[in-house]
Parts: sequence; structure tokens; C-alpha cells
Amino acid sequence: MRLLAVLISAVWLCCQTTQAQVRTYDEMIAAAELKVAVYKDFAPYSFEDAGEARGVDVELAQALAKAMGVRLKLIWAPAGEKLDDDLRDYIWRASQLHNQQLADLMMRVPYDRDYSQKRNELGELENGHVVMFGPYQTEQWQVAYDRRRLDSVASVAVFQQHPIGVEVDSVPSFYLTSVFNGMLAAKTRHYPGVPAAFAAMKAGEVDAVMAMRGEIDWQVHQAADPQVVLAENAYPNMGKQLWEIGMAVHESNRQLAYAVEEALEALIRDGSVKAIYARYGLRYDVPEMYQ
Repeated sequence: MRLLAVLISAVWLCCQTTQAQVRTYDEMIAAAELKVAVYKDFAPYSFEDAGEARGVDVELAQALAKAMGVRLKLIWAPAGEKLDDDLRDYIWRASQLHNQQLADLMMRVPYDRDYSQKRNELGELENGHVVMFGPYQTEQWQVAYDRRRLDSVASVAVFQQHPIGVEVDSVPSFYLTSVFNGMLAAKTRHYPGVPAAFAAMKAGEVDAVMAMRGEIDWQVHQAADPQVVLAENAYPNMGKQLWEIGMAVHESNRQLAYAVEEALEALIRDGSVKAIYARYGLRYDVPEMYQ
């Protein structure tokens, strides 16, 4: 029995090693293929429409692969409970629960020094196996509202009287239910996602929706309703309201990061990235690094 246990452990460790194998840049070029992880069902960034992969992250990944002279292979990544889990599962270790392969590159990762330098209780970097680089988008919070039921949004204080929809367990949810000592909580309605919140606004259940600007822009673009407009209010006591989104590779694969960053900069400077965002009705601000 002990011999059997040893053999089982050896096989399990071998499988772990196989699953966690990270391709080198030379291996990727030799295979003429770039494996890119994008979030599943996350419009307008990465989603499927009638079986076709769409979204700004998908199109950017396609443009990067073309610039590098390789074909693109998408790996659809269901979002985990935490970003740390996603980086582990798709960049450096792979999930033991799924027959899953590692990606060479992952899209939509915060380009944030504090996050990348975050340490655990032992003082070790929590994401030491990962290099986060290549900011390609700035993101922020945004409110859209229906002018048929709400004249304007001078401040979030209007949501003491007007119901507003948010995604459950999101930053806007926590913000609106806690700011001003919870004065907006009674009028904050929760939905499974931003599309559901917009559907509720169309049905008259709420007068406004708060989410990330990209998601709001996409929903407003999809609605094509002149009465659904963007607010210009501020968000007092919210903390960080503007951040940059980038990419991630395994820490041993910096050569790939350099190649991707070079291709990305060219795509940003020639207007290709802005054009991708415009196709989905999204505003695009050039990240600070390229200004």
C-alpha cells in the first residue's frame, strides 16, 4: 500500500509539472502561436457573439499576434474569486480542477505598482511568478442615467431619491451602500451584471446605472437611445477612481513581455487601439506611459 501511495504521489507531481510548464519565447515563436487568456463573457472586452470571438481585448490580442507574426489562440478564462487566482491558474500554475493549459499572455490585468508589490503574511510577493506590464487602457467609474426620469446627476446625492442599479458585490455596490453613512443604500438595487442593470433601467425599475466606464459606454452604445446619457458627477470618498489596465506574463518570460510591449506601443501610436475601442462605442484615453 505504501508503494502504491508513493507511485500515486509521483504521478500527481508529474502531472503538476506538466500542467505548469511555461513556454519560452523561442518555443512560442517556433510554434508560430500566441496563447492569450481573456475573460469569458465579459463584454465589451471579451465575449462570444454567434460563435465569434469579439471584444476590445480579443481584437487587441489579434493585432498583437499579427504584429509579432504569429497566430492567436484564445484561452477563455472564467473569472475567479480574486485576480490572484486568475494569475495563478492561467499564467504560472494552471488549475488542478480543469484540463487547462497555461497562457503565454493574459489580458486585463491592473498595471499598478502597489498591487504587483503586494506581499503575504510571510513577506513574500503574492504574485512573484508574474510580470505585469504594458498598460493599454485607462479605466474609471461612470454613471449613465435615463433623462425621462432623472433631469441630471449633479452629484451622487440624487440617489437618495432615485433608484440606481449596480452589479452585486462590485465596487459601486459597496460604495453606494456605504457612502454618506449609508444614505444611498435604500435606493441601490443589485443585479447579476451590468447588462441586467441596464435592462432594469430600460424597464423603469431604476433611473441610473453605475459601473466601469467601458461597460457603461458599451451598454449606452448598444441601447442607441438618446435619452440614456452619461453623467459627469464626481465620487466623493471613493478612493482610487482612475486606474490603468495592462497585461501579464510569467516572470521567466520577460522576452515575450518586451516583444508585446514594442508591438503595443506601435499600435497605440498609430491609432489602431483607439480604433478598436471606437468600434465598440468606447472612449479611449492613452495611458500615461505613451503620452
